[in-house]
Amino acid sequence: MDDRTIPSNIAAVAQGWSDKHWRASLVLEFGARQSRTTLLRRQHQGPLVVQKMLYPEGDAVCHGIIVHPPGGVAGGDQLSITASLATGTHVLLTTPGAGKWYKANQLQASQALNFTLEQGACLEWLPQENILFDGSQVRFAAEVNLAADAVFCGWEILCLGRQARGESWTAGSAQQALEIRREGRLLWNERIHLQPESRVMQSMAGLRGLPISGSLVLAAGAVPAEVLQACRAVEAEAGAHVGVSALPDIFTARYIGRSSEAAKHYFERLWQLLRPWYAGRAASRPRIWNT
Repeated sequence: MDDRTIPSNIAAVAQGWSDKHWRASLVLEFGARQSRTTLLRRQHQGPLVVQKMLYPEGDAVCHGIIVHPPGGVAGGDQLSITASLATGTHVLLTTPGAGKWYKANQLQASQALNFTLEQGACLEWLPQENILFDGSQVRFAAEVNLAADAVFCGWEILCLGRQARGESWTAGSAQQALEIRREGRLLWNERIHLQPESRVMQSMAGLRGLPISGSLVLAAGAVPAEVLQACRAVEAEAGAHVGVSALPDIFTARYIGRSSEAAKHYFERLWQLLRPWYAGRAASRPRIWNT
């Protein structure tokens, strides 16, 4: 059956099919049970699920893989992921493969993230890249709400056009928004709006005509000088442009280049340097990244 075949039963409609577009949502609640981070509640509507929780680092850190079974997102589709982390929990969420965002046919597709972390909680949002097909219209929005000493580390990688097929992104739009608050106080508010004809696409202060862009953002307080120095020493492949910035509350790194794999490799190397500081443990690669 084609992913876009209209369901023939009412139950399928109730699961998120509306006017030939998916309205998919996933709600996750994590708690601590005897020093083990545990998924206490999962609720999903439509084609958005989480696989069995994994513990490659022991009980303290819970790894989850979020799956969108259709494999791609069409114009008009809406995805929503909500995660709540109780006191002292540590969760790493990733995806099994690149997100594919299809030609929009004048309809915008969207992904909304909402993360809430209580005292001492740590969430790592480390998805694979998002590939925007030519003609796609996409909006990504994320809201992160942190308790006083909670930690959030996340990255997003955007591929404009299917590079493996030599496709350029000549039509469409891409919007990105990220808000991070700690105890209600706004720490980070970022907005990006891209269109193929925008000057920022070619500008030296923008994407410089390169199809891959990415950002890593860490909210964990002031990064120690020696860790910051090590991060600034990390180099990317020839022809890429990278940069690291540190504010009192936020660390951020940027990548602009031609390879999503190179972007992931760059961010992963930074993660390996940062994680022992903010989480007190070495970086542990999710096994799904090796497949």
